[in-house]
Amino acid sequence: MKWFVAACVAGLVHAAFSAYWALGGTWLLDTVGALADELRGMGAGTLLLTIGTVALVKAAGAVVPLLVERGRFPRLRRPVRALSWAGGALLVVYGGVNTVVAGAVLLGWISTDEPVDRASMLGHALLWDPLFALWGALLLVGLAVTRR
Repeated sequence: MKWFVAACVAGLVHAAFSAYWALGGTWLLDTVGALADELRGMGAGTLLLTIGTVALVKAAGAVVPLLVERGRFPRLRRPVRALSWAGGALLVVYGGVNTVVAGAVLLGWISTDEPVDRASMLGHALLWDPLFALWGALLLVGLAVTRR
C-alpha cells in the first residue's frame, strides 16, 4: 500500500501545481517553458478550463489507483490496474526521456539552434520530468508487489 500512497503524493504534487496555475498562480511557471507563455496568453476562463482539466486528470490518475487498491470500487480493480500499468509505464518513459534530454541540453551534449531557456530546462531536468518518472515508477512498483 505504501507504494500507492507515495505514487499518489507524487501525482497530487503535479496536480496541485496545475490547479495553482489554472487559478492564475505564477510561481515556478517559468520552469515549464513555452507552456508558460501560452498560459499567460489565455483568458482566465480558458486558463481555468484547460489547465483545470489537466489538474483534475492528474489528480484522478493519482488518487483512483490508491482508492481501488484500498478496496474501493472493487468492480473497477481490473480495468484500473490495466490503465495504471499503461499510465505508469508512460510516466516513466516520458519523464525519464525528458529528464535525460533536458539534462543533456543543459550540459551542452545536445546543441540547439535557438537560445536555451535555462529556467525551463532546469525545471524539466530537475523537477517536473523526474517527478513524472518517480510517480510512474512508484505506481509500477505498487502494482507489481500487489499482483494476485
